[in-house]
Amino acid sequence: MKPPHILLIVGGGIAAYKACELIRLIRKAGMSVRCVLTDGGAQFITPMTLAALSENEVFTTLWDLKNETEMGHIQLSREADLIVVCPATADLLAKMAAGISDSLATTVLLATDTPVLAVPAMNVRMWQHAATQRNVARLRADGITVVDPDDGAMACGEYGPGRLPEPVAIMERIEAALSLPSRVRGGQVQRAEPGLASADAMSLPPRPSATPPASGRGEALRGKRILVTAGPTHEPIDPVRYIANRSSGRQGFAIAEAAAAMGAEVQLIAGPVHLATPPGVTRIDVETAREMAAAVNAALPADIAILVAAVADWRTADAAEQKIKKTGGALPVLQLAENPDILAGLARDARRPALLVGFAAETENVIAHAQAKLARKGCDWIVANDVSGDVMGGSENAVHIVTADGVESWSNLPKDQVARKLMEKIADAVR
Repeated sequence: MKPPHILLIVGGGIAAYKACELIRLIRKAGMSVRCVLTDGGAQFITPMTLAALSENEVFTTLWDLKNETEMGHIQLSREADLIVVCPATADLLAKMAAGISDSLATTVLLATDTPVLAVPAMNVRMWQHAATQRNVARLRADGITVVDPDDGAMACGEYGPGRLPEPVAIMERIEAALSLPSRVRGGQVQRAEPGLASADAMSLPPRPSATPPASGRGEALRGKRILVTAGPTHEPIDPVRYIANRSSGRQGFAIAEAAAAMGAEVQLIAGPVHLATPPGVTRIDVETAREMAAAVNAALPADIAILVAAVADWRTADAAEQKIKKTGGALPVLQLAENPDILAGLARDARRPALLVGFAAETENVIAHAQAKLARKGCDWIVANDVSGDVMGGSENAVHIVTADGVESWSNLPKDQVARKLMEKIADAVR
């Protein structure tokens, strides 16, 4: 059996240089790769470099007489097992979402029935702009996998989400998109052994036909009112300091977005996070656990509630009105008070949603603790995950769905895929 074949579309931007390392990793994993280089990408990297690394011809223009006499853009769009757009600039994402085909890259993307993985890289404000977030939501609704960018320092000197993930992380996403076992070990890609490409481990699932899929689950939750909580809470110690946790809010925001994409009316109650509001979602921002509890109460009634937020268990009994000064004497003593239990309170409420889902972030005995929480809180499902690693703030999650009927475990997946899979399960449960 032939090894998987990747078509890599290299967009413009300083992050284009990482495409060179990505090509090396793709080939190291036993796959073949061809490249389409955009005009913007060619400002940062040359066709010669990509050709040398891939050992294949590099395509740069739609107006190549030799290739286009044979409908080269159609062949490129059909022969790949996966198309990877990396880096995917704001411009490329906008054109993909709008169906514009004004270059070889965008024409290939419009002509393909092959799965597409887009890996964005851009300035933080460009990524957070409402137009970019609308385009990303549209692409995801169309079935394209869009990877969330990393947080960090950028070439422009700003800091935040927008950095291209490291090539090894992108390689893991490629393997996941192809349903292949990961070759990443200890941050390195293990070299494929000779002949491995013909083994079962490298076999791909059947390619879908070119027939457009049915409308699927786009209306599966139409008419349902869904309440989602997301992010951390901040419990003030004084006007400067607060008690918090590492929750980024990404999983909750992804769930809200997936629910809205399936036709639901979604209210998202968000703790203090720096994330764009998903399209079609009504957002209420809060800071403390008590504010979140009040917002949840005000959002009722709801058909379904999914409480993803990592709510602080405790707060200071009396937050100081002025900044607490370091005096060099005795250390200040913080008197803690327990915060309201939003999940348990909602389970006892007369307006309890028909399906109540809680989340459990655990560092040990994950399933046992989740089963105990399910019984203690009175909800219907607990979605449990192990947060002893980098799940909080990361882009992936491995979860266990704990119900009265048992435990369903899902392997590590990007958070947007966890969200879609969870909402599909919820849609089936409430039919």
